[in-house]
Amino acid sequence: VAPTTPVCEVPSSAMTGTVVELSCKETEGSPPSEYQWYKNGVALLEKTGTGNSRAANITYTMNKKSGTLLFNTVTKNDTGEYFCEASNGIGLSQKCSVKRMQV
Repeated sequence: VAPTTPVCEVPSSAMTGTVVELSCKETEGSPPSEYQWYKNGVALLEKTGTGNSRAANITYTMNKKSGTLLFNTVTKNDTGEYFCEASNGIGLSQKCSVKRMQV
């Protein structure tokens, strides 16, 4: 079954230095969808277990299975327009509407 349009939860504002979690979920897709977050139209990289994530200034953890995007400490650089995309290899991938987060 192709995924339906996911529901995204993006806080409209966040305080610098706080923990912020963005979530994305859709329940119709079978097999279960994987989720990809985008910021300002650019796909966010999934942080791997290697040490180079610090060099890339990645301050978040993206879980493609659960659809969460977790910022351990948000910075002003994390301000932007976010949306996520659900796909499971069947039918077209589905995106939620873009939501702006202001830090």
